[in-house]
Amino acid sequence: MNRRRALLRGAAYLGALAISGSALAHDGAEPGEGHSKQSGQLMQGTKRTVAEYKLPAAIRLVRDDGKTVPLAEELDDGRPVVLNFIYTTCTAICPVTSKVFQQLQTKLGPDRSKVHLVSISLDPEEDTPARLTEYAKKYKAGPGWQHYTGSAEASIATQKVFDVYRGDKMNHTPVTLLRSAPGKPWVRFDGFATADNLLAEYRQQLAEK
Repeated sequence: MNRRRALLRGAAYLGALAISGSALAHDGAEPGEGHSKQSGQLMQGTKRTVAEYKLPAAIRLVRDDGKTVPLAEELDDGRPVVLNFIYTTCTAICPVTSKVFQQLQTKLGPDRSKVHLVSISLDPEEDTPARLTEYAKKYKAGPGWQHYTGSAEASIATQKVFDVYRGDKMNHTPVTLLRSAPGKPWVRFDGFATADNLLAEYRQQLAEK
């Protein structure tokens, strides 16, 4: 039942994304524009909260270029971070959240290289670096958007840190996290946050620095 509900929500949201993208194109908006007064409004059922998470230094993941890295260092390189959890065979939630990241890349415009987009696999046993690289190409991931895999233990430990562990990849829910700088709290979106939601949050965080 949960999977069916997620599929229906994902299909409806993909339709909304397509309509939004079409409207943006017809308006002649340039990348980085199209940030309307409505962009901060969340979809029904999506919740924004602020949370603190402490990532153990021992957690190491494998980046899509094949390099094993301490995740804490990856997230603390000075750039704002936008983070989600995906797996490559997911057919409901992940195509939606990955499409949102693809749109966010475009909307960031000149700031694209200043923001670190992070997607962590919920299925590390299947999602090899090569498989994640192909997945990244599908969504036109630029150099600032990286995908991570690793051992099952490391993936689960990371999920638990960010309170997204649901026992099985099939039970996962859409969660996106944003942090403006190392040491700052995380803004957490439970539900389908849009690219405009994330862009508005990013800009607000920069304005408050």
